[in-house]
Amino acid sequence: MNEEFISALEQIAEEKKISKESILEATESALAAAYRKDYAKPSQTIRCKIDPVKGTTEFWLEKKIVEEVADENAEILLADALKEDKDAVIDGVIKYPLPTKEDFGRIAAQTAKQVIIQKLKEVEREVVFDEYKTLEGKLLNGVVQQIEGGNIIVDLGRANGVMFPSEQITGENYRVGQRIKVLLLRVEQTNKGPQIMVSRAADDVIKYLFMIEVPEIEAGSVAIMGIAREAGVRTKMSVRALQEGVDPVGSCVGQRGTRVQAVLGEIGNEKIDIVLWNEEPETYIANALSPAKIDSVKLNKRAKEALVIVNPDQLSLAIGKNGQNVRLAARLTDWKIDVIEVGSEAAKSFKEDKDEEQEKKKVKKEESKKKKKNIKEGKEKEPEKNKKEKKSATKKKETEKK
Repeated sequence: MNEEFISALEQIAEEKKISKESILEATESALAAAYRKDYAKPSQTIRCKIDPVKGTTEFWLEKKIVEEVADENAEILLADALKEDKDAVIDGVIKYPLPTKEDFGRIAAQTAKQVIIQKLKEVEREVVFDEYKTLEGKLLNGVVQQIEGGNIIVDLGRANGVMFPSEQITGENYRVGQRIKVLLLRVEQTNKGPQIMVSRAADDVIKYLFMIEVPEIEAGSVAIMGIAREAGVRTKMSVRALQEGVDPVGSCVGQRGTRVQAVLGEIGNEKIDIVLWNEEPETYIANALSPAKIDSVKLNKRAKEALVIVNPDQLSLAIGKNGQNVRLAARLTDWKIDVIEVGSEAAKSFKEDKDEEQEKKKVKKEESKKKKKNIKEGKEKEPEKNKKEKKSATKKKETEKK
């Protein structure tokens, strides 16, 4: 070992983005395998340790401590082990120093090379897996590297991602060398290394593109509350202001539509509706059905169903082509939505939930009326508290008259 070897290790560590310790460990395993090939027996366990500072190597033979020896080359009885080490225990090991060898034969050298390459590949796979696992759910820049059937292979830098047809934007054409933004869906470890799945059709692609273009979102004054998307065709996104005086819809659209156009420039001709979020379901549903003008909204809160009533000229606009507008609005608001015309029989038969607070007030009012009636008819005694309140009110009136 010399300075050139240590320098080479550092260079590999830099190029592969692998820790120097991991490369040393791989090299130690390779040298131990080479040592066993030339100077030991196949069943023996040879270990190696490299001192990265001095550039020296140390070799030793390990024997496992057992109750009954099956292989003398790899095992030793406890009684014999105790003669060499008083702290020896079953399943422990006894180490025997070996002379350092550096003149390995051709076959041993090839073995060492193969072991190093294999170990480095394994370590690199682990490093890549860990790195991209932390990026799940994030938007990344990539370059289309290859088109295999319907799958698109995207170069992400240190690894390639695969974009399956279901994760591609409908009608979008890809070409080798094209720069695109993709969402990292998930990373899975396989026998061939990490498999990285990416998407351009996911809802979060829209979210991150707006985060890039709209500083108010990054600053926390505007929040994206929900996204419903049919990639390549249409998206509905609801937003709200978290700071007084901020127009959330205007912030996302930008002056003369510059911000929304920048997003469209990344995803193509997909239509984007930006609507105002509202905590009142009726208002939120009406906003979500934009650009249609809504007459009224009736809710069944228990079934989470909404009946939207519109004028005849707004019906087709509210429903949308092939039901797309109402379908996306339902996904955005998480309500089942039915759209009907004003005066329709369905509106009359729809069971609308009444506000719980109003229902309580109504019950309380009816109970109060019933109680007064019973007191008047002598069926029930008037509470002492009420009598005192009446007397107090009468005295007050008399005082005011005087």
